[in-house]
Amino acid sequence: MAVKRSRRYKQAAENVDQTRYFTVEEAAELVKKNATASFDETVELAFKLGVDPRQADQMVRGTVALPHGTGKSVKVIVFAKGEKVREAEEAGADVVGGDDLAEKIQSGWMEFDVAVATPDMMGSVGKLGRILGPRGLMPSPKSGTVTFDLAQTIKDIKAGKIEYRVDKNANIHVPVGKASFESGKIAENAFAVIENIVKARPASSKGIYLRRVCMSSTMGPGLRLDHVELASRFGRK
Repeated sequence: MAVKRSRRYKQAAENVDQTRYFTVEEAAELVKKNATASFDETVELAFKLGVDPRQADQMVRGTVALPHGTGKSVKVIVFAKGEKVREAEEAGADVVGGDDLAEKIQSGWMEFDVAVATPDMMGSVGKLGRILGPRGLMPSPKSGTVTFDLAQTIKDIKAGKIEYRVDKNANIHVPVGKASFESGKIAENAFAVIENIVKARPASSKGIYLRRVCMSSTMGPGLRLDHVELASRFGRK
């Protein structure tokens, strides 16, 4: 079935040469130019990787701190008890709780972007796996969201630390800012993400790792980046 495109999208697509690869800097400028929606569009990178996500040793997952943040206000909830409750509240957590918070989520409340938990609360949080897991919201040691260092973790998340994870089709989608950002800030955020993902290549991955990278805004066309140059720049193919 053919995909229907809006007039705005078609006009923006006319500004994109689909036969060429763009540098990150060029893409950032053109994405801003093409972001003509009535809201502040999110700028995103999309990766196609040469891994097999069905293999446990080829999962690509990690976190990266964007130099200029995401441009989005992030709502953080924390599962904690005792003195850690006060630490989380003072660090700026939006909601802090224990079993009561778990029950609230089980009842259908999902008004948050990131969930953090102290290790001694994972007994309660583990029961939420079927709810939070599919949404990518389950606290995890690998993503740094299961920790006793709540103050620093909450600060990093609020400042623009994001998590990424390869999907079953070997794709990763990561926000790198808003169309209202200066193009230079979009580019710097993008470089931080690309470098992190390139360096996260699993040792068991064979052949070409970085197969395709595109930058786009929420309502705009994708711009292909020079993935070969990017892989070379950060030391991996």
